[in-house]
Amino acid sequence: MTFQHVPGSVIHHVAASTQQYVGCPSIAILPDGTYVASHSHFGPGAANTDSFVYASADRGITWKRIAELHGQIWSNLFFHSQALYIMGTDHCDRFGGRLNGRMVIRRSADGGHSWTQPVDAGTGLLSDCDGYHTAPVPVVVHRGRIWRAMEYAPAPERIHWRSLVLSAPEDADLLVRENWTVSEMMEHAGSHSQWIEGNVVVDPQGILVNLLRTNYQGGGEATGFIDRAAIVRVSEDGRHLVHDPDLDNINMPGGGTKFTVRFDPQSRRYCALVNKQLDPVAQRNRLYLVSSPDLRRWDTEHLLLSHDDPTEHAFQYVDWVFADDDITFVSRTAHHDGHKAAHNFHDANFLTFHRLENFRRYLSS
Repeated sequence: MTFQHVPGSVIHHVAASTQQYVGCPSIAILPDGTYVASHSHFGPGAANTDSFVYASADRGITWKRIAELHGQIWSNLFFHSQALYIMGTDHCDRFGGRLNGRMVIRRSADGGHSWTQPVDAGTGLLSDCDGYHTAPVPVVVHRGRIWRAMEYAPAPERIHWRSLVLSAPEDADLLVRENWTVSEMMEHAGSHSQWIEGNVVVDPQGILVNLLRTNYQGGGEATGFIDRAAIVRVSEDGRHLVHDPDLDNINMPGGGTKFTVRFDPQSRRYCALVNKQLDPVAQRNRLYLVSSPDLRRWDTEHLLLSHDDPTEHAFQYVDWVFADDDITFVSRTAHHDGHKAAHNFHDANFLTFHRLENFRRYLSS
Protein backbone atom coordinates (compact mmCIF):
# COMPACT_ATOMS: atom_id res chain seq x y z
CA MET A 1 0.00 0.00 0.00
CA THR A 2 1.19 3.53 -0.76
CA PHE A 3 -1.24 5.41 1.53
CA GLN A 4 -1.07 8.49 -0.70
CA HIS A 5 -4.33 9.77 0.78
CA VAL A 6 -2.92 9.74 4.33
CA PRO A 7 -1.39 13.09 5.38
CA GLY A 8 2.35 13.16 5.97
CA SER A 9 4.91 10.39 5.57
CA VAL A 10 3.73 7.03 6.85
CA ILE A 11 6.26 5.54 9.25
CA HIS A 12 4.11 2.59 10.32
CA HIS A 13 0.68 1.15 9.58
CA VAL A 14 -1.21 -1.63 11.34
CA ALA A 15 -4.61 -2.90 10.23
CA ALA A 16 -7.47 -2.29 12.64
CA SER A 17 -8.42 -5.97 12.35
CA THR A 18 -5.31 -6.95 14.33
CA GLN A 19 -6.69 -5.17 17.41
CA GLN A 20 -3.26 -3.58 17.76
CA TYR A 21 -3.31 0.20 17.81
CA VAL A 22 -0.55 2.78 17.46
CA GLY A 23 0.38 4.75 20.58
CA CYS A 24 3.16 6.80 22.15
CA PRO A 25 4.64 8.66 19.15
CA SER A 26 8.02 10.24 19.90
CA ILE A 27 10.72 11.94 17.83
CA ALA A 28 14.31 13.12 18.23
CA ILE A 29 16.96 14.44 15.86
CA LEU A 30 20.53 13.20 16.26
CA PRO A 31 23.60 15.44 15.84
CA ASP A 32 24.42 13.83 12.49
CA GLY A 33 20.98 14.81 11.14
CA THR A 34 19.35 11.39 11.46
CA TYR A 35 15.72 11.51 12.56
CA VAL A 36 14.59 8.82 14.99
CA ALA A 37 11.00 8.04 15.96
CA SER A 38 9.29 5.51 18.19
CA HIS A 39 5.83 4.21 18.99
CA SER A 40 4.08 1.45 20.90
CA HIS A 41 1.18 -0.88 20.24
CA PHE A 42 -1.78 -1.11 22.61
CA GLY A 43 -5.09 -2.93 22.54
CA PRO A 44 -6.44 -6.48 22.92
CA GLY A 45 -4.14 -7.83 20.20
CA ALA A 46 -0.98 -6.18 21.51
CA ALA A 47 1.57 -7.19 24.12
CA ASN A 48 1.14 -3.76 25.76
CA THR A 49 4.81 -3.80 26.74
CA ASP A 50 6.74 -2.97 23.58
CA SER A 51 8.15 -0.03 21.63
CA PHE A 52 9.48 0.15 18.09
CA VAL A 53 12.21 2.51 16.87
CA TYR A 54 12.68 3.89 13.34
CA ALA A 55 15.31 6.02 11.61
CA SER A 56 15.23 8.38 8.64
CA ALA A 57 18.32 9.55 6.75
CA ASP A 58 16.37 11.92 4.46
CA ARG A 59 14.76 14.30 6.97
CA GLY A 60 11.63 12.26 7.48
CA ILE A 61 10.65 11.31 3.94
CA THR A 62 11.36 7.59 4.32
CA TRP A 63 11.77 5.48 7.44
CA LYS A 64 13.24 2.11 8.43
CA ARG A 65 12.58 0.14 11.61
CA ILE A 66 15.86 -0.33 13.46
CA ALA A 67 14.88 -1.77 16.87
CA GLU A 68 12.15 -3.49 18.87
CA LEU A 69 12.19 -2.98 22.62
CA HIS A 70 10.35 -5.39 24.90
CA GLY A 71 9.41 -4.07 28.31
CA GLN A 72 9.41 -0.42 27.17
CA ILE A 73 6.20 1.56 26.63
CA TRP A 74 4.69 5.03 27.23
CA SER A 75 8.16 6.30 26.32
CA ASN A 76 9.95 9.31 24.85
CA LEU A 77 13.18 9.54 22.91
CA PHE A 78 15.77 12.19 23.75
CA PHE A 79 19.43 12.83 22.99
CA HIS A 80 21.68 13.77 25.91
CA SER A 81 25.43 13.76 26.53
CA GLN A 82 26.40 11.95 23.32
CA ALA A 83 23.77 9.20 23.60
CA LEU A 84 20.16 8.51 22.66
CA TYR A 85 17.79 7.58 25.49
CA ILE A 86 14.27 6.22 25.74
CA MET A 87 12.39 6.61 29.03
CA GLY A 88 8.98 5.39 30.19
CA THR A 89 7.58 2.28 31.89
CA ASP A 90 7.98 -1.45 31.33
CA HIS A 91 4.28 -2.12 30.71
CA CYS A 92 0.95 -0.35 30.60
CA ASP A 93 -2.37 -1.02 32.28
CA ARG A 94 -3.44 -3.73 29.84
CA PHE A 95 -0.60 -6.12 30.68
CA GLY A 96 -1.31 -9.28 32.66
CA GLY A 97 -3.91 -7.69 34.90
CA ARG A 98 -1.28 -5.37 36.39
CA LEU A 99 -2.02 -1.66 36.64
CA ASN A 100 0.72 0.47 35.08
CA GLY A 101 4.41 -0.27 35.19
CA ARG A 102 7.85 0.28 36.65
CA MET A 103 9.94 3.28 35.58
CA VAL A 104 12.64 2.33 33.07
CA ILE A 105 15.26 4.07 30.94
CA ARG A 106 17.57 2.71 28.23
CA ARG A 107 20.57 4.14 26.40
CA SER A 108 21.79 3.66 22.84
CA ALA A 109 25.30 4.54 21.69
CA ASP A 110 24.64 3.76 18.02
CA GLY A 111 21.67 5.93 17.11
CA GLY A 112 18.94 3.58 18.29
CA HIS A 113 20.00 0.28 16.72
CA SER A 114 21.01 -1.40 20.00
CA TRP A 115 19.99 -0.59 23.57
CA THR A 116 20.91 -1.31 27.17
CA GLN A 117 18.61 -3.59 29.16
CA PRO A 118 17.01 -2.29 32.41
CA VAL A 119 17.41 -5.34 34.63
CA ASP A 120 18.34 -3.74 37.97
CA ALA A 121 18.95 -0.46 39.80
CA GLY A 122 22.27 0.03 38.02
CA THR A 123 21.10 -0.56 34.47
CA GLY A 124 17.96 1.53 34.05
CA LEU A 125 15.29 -0.01 36.29
CA LEU A 126 14.31 3.13 38.20
CA SER A 127 11.64 1.58 40.45
CA ASP A 128 10.92 -1.85 41.88
CA CYS A 129 7.17 -1.36 42.20
CA ASP A 130 4.46 -1.06 39.57
CA GLY A 131 2.10 1.87 39.38
CA TYR A 132 3.71 4.52 37.18
CA HIS A 133 1.99 6.21 34.26
CA THR A 134 3.47 8.48 31.60
CA ALA A 135 3.63 9.24 27.88
CA PRO A 136 6.17 10.71 25.44
CA VAL A 137 6.75 13.98 27.31
CA PRO A 138 9.59 16.54 27.19
CA VAL A 139 12.90 16.26 28.99
CA VAL A 140 14.52 19.56 30.02
CA VAL A 141 18.00 20.44 31.30
CA HIS A 142 17.82 23.24 33.88
CA ARG A 143 20.22 24.41 36.61
CA GLY A 144 22.58 21.51 35.99
CA ARG A 145 19.91 18.81 36.21
CA ILE A 146 17.83 16.85 33.72
CA TRP A 147 14.09 16.77 34.44
CA ARG A 148 11.05 14.71 33.43
CA ALA A 149 7.46 14.38 34.66
CA MET A 150 5.53 11.19 35.47
CA GLU A 151 2.44 10.14 37.40
CA TYR A 152 1.96 7.57 40.14
CA ALA A 153 -1.17 5.63 39.31
CA PRO A 154 -1.48 2.47 41.42
CA ALA A 155 -5.30 2.32 41.36
CA PRO A 156 -7.88 2.40 38.55
CA GLU A 157 -9.70 5.46 39.92
CA ARG A 158 -7.89 8.18 38.02
CA ILE A 159 -9.01 10.95 40.31
CA HIS A 160 -6.50 9.57 42.83
CA TRP A 161 -3.53 9.54 40.45
CA ARG A 162 -0.66 11.74 41.63
CA SER A 163 1.80 13.86 39.65
CA LEU A 164 5.54 13.88 40.29
CA VAL A 165 8.84 15.03 38.77
CA LEU A 166 12.14 13.16 38.47
CA SER A 167 15.56 14.78 38.11
CA ALA A 168 19.22 13.81 37.98
CA PRO A 169 22.51 15.71 37.64
CA GLU A 170 23.01 16.33 33.94
CA ASP A 171 26.45 14.68 34.02
CA ALA A 172 25.30 11.61 35.99
CA ASP A 173 24.83 8.08 34.69
CA LEU A 174 21.10 8.18 33.95
CA LEU A 175 20.84 4.39 34.17
CA VAL A 176 21.71 4.40 37.89
CA ARG A 177 18.64 4.70 40.10
CA GLU A 178 20.37 6.41 43.01
CA ASN A 179 21.30 9.33 40.75
CA TRP A 180 17.63 10.25 40.37
CA THR A 181 15.66 12.40 42.80
CA VAL A 182 11.91 11.78 42.89
CA SER A 183 9.74 14.65 44.09
CA GLU A 184 6.88 14.40 46.49
CA MET A 185 3.65 13.24 44.86
CA MET A 186 0.91 15.80 44.40
CA GLU A 187 -2.67 14.66 44.82
CA HIS A 188 -5.63 16.47 43.35
CA ALA A 189 -8.49 14.56 44.96
CA GLY A 190 -11.76 16.44 44.68
CA SER A 191 -10.97 17.67 41.20
CA HIS A 192 -12.86 16.12 38.30
CA SER A 193 -9.83 16.70 36.10
CA GLN A 194 -7.34 13.86 35.96
CA TRP A 195 -3.87 15.45 35.77
CA ILE A 196 -1.61 13.44 33.46
CA GLU A 197 1.15 13.57 30.85
CA GLY A 198 2.95 16.56 32.33
CA ASN A 199 5.44 18.79 30.51
CA VAL A 200 8.43 20.07 32.46
CA VAL A 201 9.33 23.53 31.16
CA VAL A 202 11.09 26.63 32.51
CA ASP A 203 8.78 29.63 32.89
CA PRO A 204 9.81 33.25 32.09
CA GLN A 205 10.89 33.78 35.71
CA GLY A 206 13.30 30.85 35.52
CA ILE A 207 11.10 28.59 37.64
CA LEU A 208 10.68 24.98 36.56
CA VAL A 209 7.02 24.04 36.22
CA ASN A 210 5.06 20.96 35.25
CA LEU A 211 2.28 21.85 32.79
CA LEU A 212 -0.27 19.03 32.87
CA ARG A 213 -3.16 17.90 30.76
CA THR A 214 -6.45 18.02 32.68
CA ASN A 215 -8.53 15.18 31.33
CA TYR A 216 -12.02 15.98 32.57
CA GLN A 217 -13.79 12.99 34.12
CA GLY A 218 -17.10 14.61 35.00
CA GLY A 219 -20.56 13.94 33.64
CA GLY A 220 -23.47 16.11 32.68
CA GLU A 221 -22.99 18.13 29.53
CA ALA A 222 -19.23 17.55 29.40
CA THR A 223 -17.92 15.91 26.25
CA GLY A 224 -15.09 14.31 28.23
CA PHE A 225 -12.57 17.05 27.55
CA ILE A 226 -12.12 20.73 28.29
CA ASP A 227 -9.56 23.30 27.14
CA ARG A 228 -7.87 23.66 30.52
CA ALA A 229 -4.44 22.78 31.90
CA ALA A 230 -2.79 22.80 35.33
CA ILE A 231 0.52 24.35 36.36
CA VAL A 232 2.58 22.84 39.19
CA ARG A 233 5.73 24.67 40.33
CA VAL A 234 8.81 22.61 41.20
CA SER A 235 11.30 23.57 43.92
CA GLU A 236 14.95 24.09 42.94
CA ASP A 237 16.00 20.86 44.66
CA GLY A 238 13.31 18.91 42.80
CA ARG A 239 11.64 17.60 45.94
CA HIS A 240 8.63 19.84 46.47
CA LEU A 241 5.61 20.75 44.33
CA VAL A 242 3.28 23.74 44.66
CA HIS A 243 -0.07 24.41 42.98
CA ASP A 244 -2.35 27.37 43.67
CA PRO A 245 -5.87 26.45 42.49
CA ASP A 246 -6.79 30.12 42.15
CA LEU A 247 -3.86 30.92 39.86
CA ASP A 248 -2.56 27.71 38.34
CA ASN A 249 -5.63 26.24 36.62
CA ILE A 250 -5.41 27.93 33.23
CA ASN A 251 -7.30 28.20 29.98
CA MET A 252 -5.26 26.49 27.28
CA PRO A 253 -6.51 25.39 23.85
CA GLY A 254 -6.07 21.62 23.79
CA GLY A 255 -5.27 21.41 27.49
CA GLY A 256 -7.69 18.51 27.90
CA THR A 257 -5.82 16.22 25.49
CA LYS A 258 -2.19 15.14 25.36
CA PHE A 259 0.22 17.87 24.19
CA THR A 260 3.95 18.66 24.12
CA VAL A 261 5.23 22.15 25.05
CA ARG A 262 8.66 23.50 24.13
CA PHE A 263 10.26 26.96 24.36
CA ASP A 264 11.56 28.72 21.25
CA PRO A 265 14.45 31.03 22.26
CA GLN A 266 14.30 33.01 19.01
CA SER A 267 10.66 34.11 19.29
CA ARG A 268 10.66 33.93 23.10
CA ARG A 269 7.39 32.01 22.92
CA TYR A 270 6.25 28.60 24.17
CA CYS A 271 4.80 26.42 21.43
CA ALA A 272 2.52 23.38 21.49
CA LEU A 273 0.68 21.24 18.95
CA VAL A 274 -2.77 20.51 20.33
CA ASN A 275 -6.21 19.06 19.71
CA LYS A 276 -8.32 22.09 20.59
CA GLN A 277 -11.66 20.84 21.94
CA LEU A 278 -13.75 24.00 21.82
CA ASP A 279 -14.49 26.79 19.34
CA PRO A 280 -15.29 24.75 17.35
CA VAL A 281 -16.24 21.63 19.30
CA ALA A 282 -14.03 18.76 18.15
CA GLN A 283 -12.50 15.47 19.17
CA ARG A 284 -8.95 14.89 17.93
CA ASN A 285 -9.63 15.45 14.24
CA ARG A 286 -8.09 18.93 14.20
CA LEU A 287 -4.49 19.74 15.10
CA TYR A 288 -3.43 23.31 15.87
CA LEU A 289 -0.25 25.23 16.60
CA VAL A 290 -0.71 27.37 19.70
CA SER A 291 1.78 29.64 21.45
CA SER A 292 2.21 31.66 24.61
CA PRO A 293 4.58 34.32 25.97
CA ASP A 294 4.26 33.07 29.55
CA LEU A 295 2.59 29.60 29.68
CA ARG A 296 -0.63 31.22 30.93
CA ARG A 297 -2.01 33.19 27.98
CA TRP A 298 -2.33 31.08 24.85
CA ASP A 299 -3.02 32.09 21.24
CA THR A 300 -4.36 29.75 18.56
CA GLU A 301 -1.98 30.35 15.66
CA HIS A 302 -2.51 27.87 12.83
CA LEU A 303 -4.56 24.82 11.82
CA LEU A 304 -2.09 22.15 10.73
CA LEU A 305 -4.24 19.08 10.03
CA SER A 306 -7.98 18.57 9.83
CA HIS A 307 -10.58 15.99 8.86
CA ASP A 308 -14.34 16.47 8.86
CA ASP A 309 -14.98 13.10 10.52
CA PRO A 310 -14.29 13.04 14.29
CA THR A 311 -15.23 9.40 14.92
CA GLU A 312 -12.67 7.47 12.83
CA HIS A 313 -10.04 10.12 12.12
CA ALA A 314 -7.55 11.80 14.45
CA PHE A 315 -4.12 13.42 14.62
CA GLN A 316 -3.30 12.97 18.28
CA TYR A 317 -0.64 12.52 20.96
CA VAL A 318 1.66 14.55 18.75
CA ASP A 319 5.31 14.80 19.76
CA TRP A 320 7.56 17.31 18.05
CA VAL A 321 10.95 19.03 17.99
CA PHE A 322 12.39 22.17 16.44
CA ALA A 323 14.45 21.68 13.28
CA ASP A 324 15.99 25.10 12.58
CA ASP A 325 13.05 27.18 11.28
CA ASP A 326 10.69 24.19 11.09
CA ILE A 327 8.70 22.07 13.50
CA THR A 328 8.94 18.34 12.80
CA PHE A 329 6.35 16.12 14.41
CA VAL A 330 5.00 12.60 14.62
CA SER A 331 1.34 11.75 15.10
CA ARG A 332 -0.72 8.85 16.35
CA THR A 333 -2.99 9.05 13.32
CA ALA A 334 -6.36 7.37 12.84
CA HIS A 335 -7.28 7.39 9.15
CA HIS A 336 -8.94 5.24 6.50
CA ASP A 337 -6.16 3.13 5.01
CA GLY A 338 -7.75 2.70 1.58
CA HIS A 339 -9.44 -0.56 2.50
CA LYS A 340 -10.87 -0.10 5.99
CA ALA A 341 -11.35 2.63 8.51
CA ALA A 342 -9.54 2.88 11.81
CA HIS A 343 -11.27 1.08 14.68
CA ASN A 344 -12.17 4.54 16.01
CA PHE A 345 -10.47 7.92 16.44
CA HIS A 346 -8.68 6.78 19.62
CA ASP A 347 -7.45 3.44 18.31
CA ALA A 348 -5.04 4.71 15.67
CA ASN A 349 -3.73 2.67 12.75
CA PHE A 350 -0.84 4.90 11.59
CA LEU A 351 2.31 6.57 12.84
CA THR A 352 2.92 9.54 10.55
CA PHE A 353 5.64 12.18 10.19
CA HIS A 354 5.00 15.82 9.31
CA ARG A 355 6.85 19.11 8.90
CA LEU A 356 5.59 22.65 9.52
CA GLU A 357 7.97 24.87 7.58
CA ASN A 358 8.97 28.32 8.82
CA PHE A 359 6.69 28.01 11.85
CA ARG A 360 7.56 31.43 13.30
CA ARG A 361 5.60 33.19 10.56
CA TYR A 362 2.44 32.00 12.33
CA LEU A 363 3.37 33.16 15.84
CA SER A 364 1.81 36.18 17.49
CA SER A 365 4.22 39.02 18.18
